[in-house]
Amino acid sequence: MRIDGAVREGQAIDLTEFDVSATAVVRAIDGGGASLDVDCPTPGAAHGHVALLPPATFDRRAALADVARALGHESSASASLADARSELASLSPPSVDGRAARQRVAEAGTEEDRLRERVAELRGRVQARQEMGASTTAVEAQLNEAVRKLSEAETERIAAEQALDRAATAAREARDRRDRRLELEDRVANLERTVRCDLTSAVWDRFRSALRTVPGTATAGESPGDYDGDAATAALGVTRIAPLDAPVVVDGLDRFSGASEAVSVLDAPVIYTR
Repeated sequence: MRIDGAVREGQAIDLTEFDVSATAVVRAIDGGGASLDVDCPTPGAAHGHVALLPPATFDRRAALADVARALGHESSASASLADARSELASLSPPSVDGRAARQRVAEAGTEEDRLRERVAELRGRVQARQEMGASTTAVEAQLNEAVRKLSEAETERIAAEQALDRAATAAREARDRRDRRLELEDRVANLERTVRCDLTSAVWDRFRSALRTVPGTATAGESPGDYDGDAATAALGVTRIAPLDAPVVVDGLDRFSGASEAVSVLDAPVIYTR
């Protein structure tokens, strides 16, 4: 580690003499440091849970699951979870709005009814003039035009109804896809819990043993849900069993006398700050 022109190296690095924040060191470990440079292996998923000790927040089950993965454990439900996630990602139901199609049908029907009444009226006028012996030329011209428009209106109404049928079919398909998405979301959630439980169970005994080694008063029962203690102690236990190559940052944690003791207890490389 290079800081303020100085170089510190090894499994235990003490930075208590430097004015540097623990969060800045964590960022440097992740490759995002500006004023600090830490040359170390790339952190893995398990490291993210314990990069800073004590952690601001800590999800014990998620951390143990990532540790189990890092140690090579798998869940029999992992393949099913991957398939469910893949299918869920492929189901993006279209947004179907049938209001425009219904409006088109309504307008086409209204226009067709209006023109049908117009044609009937003009036919009546033609018949009346014929009975009177009067000229029907002008009225017949109006009738022919009205019949032409009525035919167009009928065609438009049929097209509108067909479009509405297609929209209704699309809406049903969209509902089916939405229902399937809800089913898959539930399935994914259930499988995620199953996978996490399997992975957590795979390393639970190691975690329980680690709790007896790290400083703290936490205890754990035989099942992964049976934990009695604070988040900091749980994080220390996870750190001890995790295969960590990148260093963790121990900041102002009075459970250790210094960086060397932290390395010995946690079995991980440590950068010590205060």
